[in-house]
Amino acid sequence: MATKTVIYSVIGGVVVTLLTGLISNTPAMLVGAMHYGYPLAWLVRLVLAPEYFPWRVNVPNLIVDLVIWIIIVGMAVTVLTRRRTK
Repeated sequence: MATKTVIYSVIGGVVVTLLTGLISNTPAMLVGAMHYGYPLAWLVRLVLAPEYFPWRVNVPNLIVDLVIWIIIVGMAVTVLTRRRTK
């Protein structure tokens, strides 16, 4: 039972993290780049002077987002499975 919870938590956390990459999280006064991801912006699209490939991934923020969402999804899965067994 615990193994399934961990697997569901990791899969759900990865899916939610990737879906938050669609949410704009750009600071108000920042010009020249669009930031995506929530709660931390982990995907950046350069608007001004985008050289060759305008997308950049901030790996530390991505890892922190993954951990946050895995924990949140894990808590939700745990609560839902305990509710169903009672």
